[in-house]
Amino acid sequence: MVAEVFLGAFLQLLLDRLTPHHDLLNLARLHGVDKKLKKWSPALSAIGAVLQDAEDKQLKSEAVKLWLDELKHLAFDMDDILDTFSTELLRRNVMNQQHAWLTSKVRGAKFNFNMNSEIKEISDRLVEISERKDLLGLNYVVNKCSQVWQRPPSSCVLDGPVVGRDDDKRKIVEVLLRDDQPSSVNFHVVAIVGMPGLGKTTIAGHVFNDDAMERFSPKVWVSVSDNFNLVRVTKAILESVTSARCDLEEFSQIQEILSKALASKKFLVVLDDVWNTCDYDLWAKLQSAFRGGALGSKVIVTTRDTQVAKMMRSIEVHNLGCMSDDDCWEVFGQHAFLNVENGRLQSFELFREKVVAKCGGLPLAARVLGGLLGCKEIDEWEEILNSKLWSLCDNSGILPVLKLSYHYLSSNLKRCFAYCSILPNDYEFGERQLILLWMAEGLIQQSHECKQLEDLGSNYFRELLSRSLFQRSSKNHSQFVMHDLVGDLSRWAAGDMCFRLEDKLDVRCSSKVRHSSYIPGQFDGVQKFKEFFEVC
Repeated sequence: MVAEVFLGAFLQLLLDRLTPHHDLLNLARLHGVDKKLKKWSPALSAIGAVLQDAEDKQLKSEAVKLWLDELKHLAFDMDDILDTFSTELLRRNVMNQQHAWLTSKVRGAKFNFNMNSEIKEISDRLVEISERKDLLGLNYVVNKCSQVWQRPPSSCVLDGPVVGRDDDKRKIVEVLLRDDQPSSVNFHVVAIVGMPGLGKTTIAGHVFNDDAMERFSPKVWVSVSDNFNLVRVTKAILESVTSARCDLEEFSQIQEILSKALASKKFLVVLDDVWNTCDYDLWAKLQSAFRGGALGSKVIVTTRDTQVAKMMRSIEVHNLGCMSDDDCWEVFGQHAFLNVENGRLQSFELFREKVVAKCGGLPLAARVLGGLLGCKEIDEWEEILNSKLWSLCDNSGILPVLKLSYHYLSSNLKRCFAYCSILPNDYEFGERQLILLWMAEGLIQQSHECKQLEDLGSNYFRELLSRSLFQRSSKNHSQFVMHDLVGDLSRWAAGDMCFRLEDKLDVRCSSKVRHSSYIPGQFDGVQKFKEFFEVC
């Protein structure tokens, strides 16, 4: 499904840039290549019309799957050509033509030569892909989800109270407040274990912010994620305890300062989203700084891996179970019924059984499905709940409800969301920060309403937030994060388009990468960037 939904969005953006009234074609006319560019539009339209059929057939045909992959990268190359025209157009607008006539003339000749050769090469590829479309027997299929939808103006983004977890919270709080007997260590670990999407981070945040936790000071929240970095995690704890930036990189120095900062203090530390990349040796080094704390100090660990909880010698392992059907329906309703009058709620009860079955007891699924159906008319609910995407089998491991939510995003939003795959797991970002990145990459398209790009970007952001594809950070409500499973969705959507250069040894960068991010490591040097050098 990913190829069709992403390509459909991308091809439409290319067609918009190739419209006759666009300034790009006026510049192309000056260089005698406008006729070649105009031929792209009907070919792209014909290809776009069969994408839905190609998506259906690629599950059984390797040839169709290869065709879609080649089409995606051809579309990127076409976008690069159009970007080159945009850059040249901007250059000409800002240059003083009279004072730079000779330079402009020579530069224009080179520009004309380069464009002719590159446009011919792309045009030949487009013809070849168009011909293969016919040989593969791809046909036009109506795709209803391609229509752009808009959330009603009265909508708001509702975080809502935590549902169905009061008993879980009570049990965890009781353990945290229990008087500890003197032992070899003054702190104990309490683990919250459960499968992805159950709300481990949510319940940990619910506990962390409870008034009863005020007896702990300091209180620290650190997102660990799958790439466990001992220096980064230790430094994050230290910065939270001292409320000051730490520029040290030597672990022993950081650890020594942290030990002194925690000495004789009854602390509460949350290590959120710990994976099995944290082995016993790393944990032993990290927790040595906790040993000087006051008796009764606690560490809360959230993890999907029971072995991690055992390795940390947890005194209590709280296994978080699935939500009840009633609780799932309530969470769903928080997001689906924002604009529904109380008198009309009864009409939605017909879908209750099917909705809770699709949620599978996962709060994340209930939120996402509520965000999706909440923007649809009730007569569309049946079609979405019966979509074949629910039962589509692949090896991605992505929750069907997440694929469905992505499938029903508008074209522009699909590209913006896929771009988010460059963000590290558990990375906190600001709304304006992400909007500016989208703007810099040209992912926000100017509307006919003449709105500022930043205002349009804010609309995009709020849309993704209302779908629960973004959510507020548990430790800083002015920041946002993507759930691990949503991050997996963004990487699935982006394919090999985006690349994260992480502090790992096994990463490989494809020559087809279009966006990348760099995540600093402790001992970075030139060798760190060899993956980029090899594909340049």
